Amino acid sequence: MIKVKEAIIVEGRYDRIKLSQLINGLIIDVGGFRIFKDKKKIDLIRTLAEKNGVLVLTDSDHAGFMIRNYITGSVQKGTVKHAYIPDIYGKEKRKNKFSKEGKLGVEGIPDNVLEDIIKNASSISQSDNLNIKKITKLDFYVDGLTGRDNSSQKRKSLLKCLSLPEHLSQNSLINVLNTIITYEQYREVIKKI
Repeated sequence: MIKVKEAIIVEGRYDRIKLSQLINGLIIDVGGFRIFKDKKKIDLIRTLAEKNGVLVLTDSDHAGFMIRNYITGSVQKGTVKHAYIPDIYGKEKRKNKFSKEGKLGVEGIPDNVLEDIIKNASSISQSDNLNIKKITKLDFYVDGLTGRDNSSQKRKSLLKCLSLPEHLSQNSLINVLNTIITYEQYREVIKKI
């Protein structure tokens, strides 16, 4: 697995699932064209760009470039890097027919090609910062963010307090928190909610 410093921004969940098998790092899917109306997700991308940078990896079709350009134009501060997949014509396995332009998207590109693209475009992390305390699932449990009757409401309060998108899964939320705040800052936020 490749340990990537930047958060990788992809179009959809199947792209995220594909990359999660190759990448050790934060992967955010924007839900395709929903990103144009999702202010909280754009705010999250801005925050991630300022913290560690983002790497935009969208399909090589017209829609992918529209999404890529929108994200790039929305981030004024921080680092936005780009990784481009080659134009490979074909049909993804899970789909019944070819895409409109007949090109494979991120999810259809061979693993070795994706790995090379990401290695060339990203900052490969040389260490996992083992000495830095990370927020874990156990912290979520102890803090009542999971495993309790009111856990869902408490997570919503945490998301609102940090201005994060409401549809982040627990695992994604942990990854985002470990990217944008320290463990000590997390403890302070937990005290507030």
